[in-house]
Amino acid sequence: MRRNDFTLPTLGLAYIATCANQNGFSVRVLDAEARGLGLSEVAAMLNEARPRWVGLNLLAPTYAHSVHLLQLLDPSISVMLGGHQAKAMPRAILEDSRIPRIDALVLGEAETRVPILLTDVNTRVELPSVFWRDGGKPMMPVVRSKNPFLLAPDVDAMPLLDRSHLDQDPYWDGGVLESAMVASRGCPFDCSFCGAAVSSNPDVTVRMRKPERIMEEILNLKARLGVQRVRFVDDLFLANQRLMRTTLKAFVDARLDMRWDATGRINVLAGARDELFDLMVTAGCREVALGIESGSDRVLRYVDKKITVAQTVRAVTRLCRVGIDVKGYFILGLPTETRGEHQATLGLVRRLWDLTEGMPGRFRCSVFEYRPYPGTPDWQRLVDAGRLPAAMLDYSDRMDDADFPPDRDEFNFSTGLQFGEVPVDVIRRNLAMIMREQRLR
Repeated sequence: MRRNDFTLPTLGLAYIATCANQNGFSVRVLDAEARGLGLSEVAAMLNEARPRWVGLNLLAPTYAHSVHLLQLLDPSISVMLGGHQAKAMPRAILEDSRIPRIDALVLGEAETRVPILLTDVNTRVELPSVFWRDGGKPMMPVVRSKNPFLLAPDVDAMPLLDRSHLDQDPYWDGGVLESAMVASRGCPFDCSFCGAAVSSNPDVTVRMRKPERIMEEILNLKARLGVQRVRFVDDLFLANQRLMRTTLKAFVDARLDMRWDATGRINVLAGARDELFDLMVTAGCREVALGIESGSDRVLRYVDKKITVAQTVRAVTRLCRVGIDVKGYFILGLPTETRGEHQATLGLVRRLWDLTEGMPGRFRCSVFEYRPYPGTPDWQRLVDAGRLPAAMLDYSDRMDDADFPPDRDEFNFSTGLQFGEVPVDVIRRNLAMIMREQRLR
């Protein structure tokens, strides 16, 4: 059930479509969530258009919906699948008899391999990390390529993203026209709950775009679409001090004159010199999003976050003190979380509100119910502890309307499983309570 008019732009699919277009193929992205379309409506549109291929991004919370959509497709349409679920559980997907056909299961970044497959599907036998089903049998050849760009595309050589593939980007945010961007790919960190964890993605090379390419895209957005602000949604833009200085100085030297938001790493920002914060302000930083996750140092160690609560407090207050807003992400119900640690997380939210009250920058929170994702370090720990994968993939549970925080569609997917001491109904009640407090501030 959709409760929000805005959904995050599908940048990954848009990049694949842009690269396929550049190679001469007619490819379009249909963002059914952004358009508020049901599965039967999507299937009818696809069957009427009769494309050669249909590609789907598989994610754990929406996997069952994807399966149902594939069952409604005209059997003559070739099927290409990818996304986090494809990489985490390729054999299980290939063996899922509910899916009528799978002509290509593409693991990882697909911009360079998709055009090759569209040219000739038989090339799949030569491409690394491309599987398929033949006569009901999974085909999973081990192919090693000498071309590093097949699995890790050169982020500076790729074309600028064609925003016509995105239904809701640029988008209006508080009267300001904003676009989402990526400045890097890959992640060197290993948070146990995250699908981007390095231990789950040893094949992914960490790459940062050159400052001139980032600025080229920003100026293009400003000139063509009137974009007034950009949001860097990748993990690394503010995670490496050396790269931060290089890119931010380039922004300043070029007089970029564009406000921007980005994600950041708490341990990096907590220990940085004051001049780095001054550079961020001068370069146009408006808000930094931080993965705070928990108010317990023990839980933070358990999920391998490599931060402490003290570092969180220091990073948040330093940013707000220089006039940079902070958005803190928290997770309630992490595995092994005790009742006391649960309350400590809620207490940290309120403590950060109080500490930053009256500062030039504003602190706000975004709180989530914990969900286990296949392929993450957490997933294997939970399976080893006796958790059933089928139960952890069952996203049929829903929050009651009375507890549902408005404007938060992501809460609509849940396994309904308890992974710590706090019952799920209490987690949801506290989650709704803290988000209501946030809206009142």
